[in-house]
Amino acid sequence: MTTNHDEVIRSVQNWVDSFVVELNLCPFARSVLADSRVRFTVTAAATEEQLLTALQVELELLNRDPSIETTLLIHPGVLHDFYDYNQFLDSADQLLLQLKLEGIYQVASFHPDYQFGGTAPDDVENYTNRSPYPVLQLLREAGVERALAGFPDADQIPARNIALMNSLGKEKLDVLTQVCSSGEESK
Repeated sequence: MTTNHDEVIRSVQNWVDSFVVELNLCPFARSVLADSRVRFTVTAAATEEQLLTALQVELELLNRDPSIETTLLIHPGVLHDFYDYNQFLDSADQLLLQLKLEGIYQVASFHPDYQFGGTAPDDVENYTNRSPYPVLQLLREAGVERALAGFPDADQIPARNIALMNSLGKEKLDVLTQVCSSGEESK
């Protein structure tokens, strides 16, 4: 499968800007984007083993470059099935343990078919983590802690996001996510 990495990155950047930031799903995203501290990168991984290697390379880069607050590791060539993707997250956590990076970094997950446990595939709250491509977001835990400390009622963010998704409804979210991912102008 040939993938144009620039197009993939533009699609994910547009989704982050137009969906995550505009809807304020992550109140911390705007500032790190404005400060150019987010790295968007695409891996050519076609297997889970290759993706683990790419994940390790990104973690090593974060260790060397403190100017990067977070990396969005986009992997369009592997883990299209959400259940396989979800299982892979255990391997990502194991890699953090092996590299003695647990507590330094955490992995957030986004997928086109994201589904929280206990929800149906079409439940609107799943849209908070639905991205144009499978993505592993590597976050510095110290940065997350700083952001949470400066945000009142941070524990209410998930409930607020679910309420927002419910108010928008599935049809509007389908259109919005398609427009955001493609870079089209919304009408």
